[in-house]
Amino acid sequence: MKVFNRAKNKNAERRFGAKNSSAKHHGNAYKYRVQRTSAEKKLREPKHLIDVLEGTDEIIIVAEFAGFNREDLRVHVKGEKLTVAAEALDRKYRKSLNLPKRVIPNTIRTTYKNGVLEIRLKKAEEKSIDKIAG
Repeated sequence: MKVFNRAKNKNAERRFGAKNSSAKHHGNAYKYRVQRTSAEKKLREPKHLIDVLEGTDEIIIVAEFAGFNREDLRVHVKGEKLTVAAEALDRKYRKSLNLPKRVIPNTIRTTYKNGVLEIRLKKAEEKSIDKIAG
């Protein structure tokens, strides 16, 4: 009787199920979420890696500049401050570093190979600084 009463009710839910089925139930198997990325979001470039190494008579700076040409790089030294800048058509990068010791700016040697810039600077002798100051 209950079955007939349910059939008469137009708003009744109709379910189909198999008992003792070996198939596993996957809830919402056809619903999945796709993460969409907006074209308006700009991807940030990773930060350039810079290492400062101090030797006995020189300071070595190793910096990563992948994607830039040698002509795009500018290095400027004044006192204990080093400024490295790179500029291409679509991007710019600028970094200023405080060096651990005073250096002689005229002794700068740079090499650029495979996106890695190496800067070598000779340390200034502290005796010559004392003579100038005193």
